[in-house]
Amino acid sequence: MTTTSTKTAVLVLSDPAVGGDEPLGRVFNALAAAYDLDQAGHTPFGFNFRMRGPRWPQLLNSPSYPDYDLYQAVRHKVAGASYGCAPVFGATEGVAASGLELIKDNPVPGSPVSGS
Repeated sequence: MTTTSTKTAVLVLSDPAVGGDEPLGRVFNALAAAYDLDQAGHTPFGFNFRMRGPRWPQLLNSPSYPDYDLYQAVRHKVAGASYGCAPVFGATEGVAASGLELIKDNPVPGSPVSGS
């Protein structure tokens, strides 16, 4: 009998700079999914910010932000933010200020990780 392992990734790709309720709803749904997975003891799963998502951590770390409490509840599951995406979207400093790691495991050609 073969056992298979299921891995789940929760990715935040949305951009808070777009404004309105849609980006907030998208990050809320990602955080809620991560919370549900964590509460159910589902492992392994990871949570990270990619594309324009690295702009979120700085906002989510503010106690006055609407999703702050939910973010804090799943913060221990956040792997970090894409090193290839954060500099492109001006989020490197915000990610660092939030105490997150920049994920460098995917050296895409032309990104800072690839060295090209």
